[in-house]
Amino acid sequence: MTVRKKVKKHTAKPAPLTAQEKVSRYMRGNKSRDTKPELLLRRTLWHNGLRGYRVHWHKAPGKPDICFPARRLAIFVHGCFWHRCPYCQPAFPKSNLRFWEEKFTNNQLRDEHNRMLYREAGWQRVVIWECQLYQDLSACLELIKTLHRGVPASWEVAA
Repeated sequence: MTVRKKVKKHTAKPAPLTAQEKVSRYMRGNKSRDTKPELLLRRTLWHNGLRGYRVHWHKAPGKPDICFPARRLAIFVHGCFWHRCPYCQPAFPKSNLRFWEEKFTNNQLRDEHNRMLYREAGWQRVVIWECQLYQDLSACLELIKTLHRGVPASWEVAA
């Protein structure tokens, strides 16, 4: 029985990424669903007995992150950067300003359009900002519990 030596193949190392390529790679990694804040809220709801929700329910306008169809309650977990949080006011990107202004404006217009659709349909719609979840998760949970129990249809929440 002869022993063969392993031959190492020399491969060229890839060229280092430019700053633009790095940013592009990071942006491609951003997800639209099952984000960390969304998973945190879903886990908290589950552990506190609020079950029976649908995730990204396609029958509701704008596919809310969490939806209780029987309660007519839609919960949107907004990322502070992407939806331009009024509380923490995240920094604006420094390059490609026209693209980012258009992107953020379109996101906010879509959010406003969805808000009107929920109002017309008689649903309760809650917006929970990413920073609110991390600062006071229990207050967000209490708000959702209150709405889940039922409140007058005229009461709208824009947390």
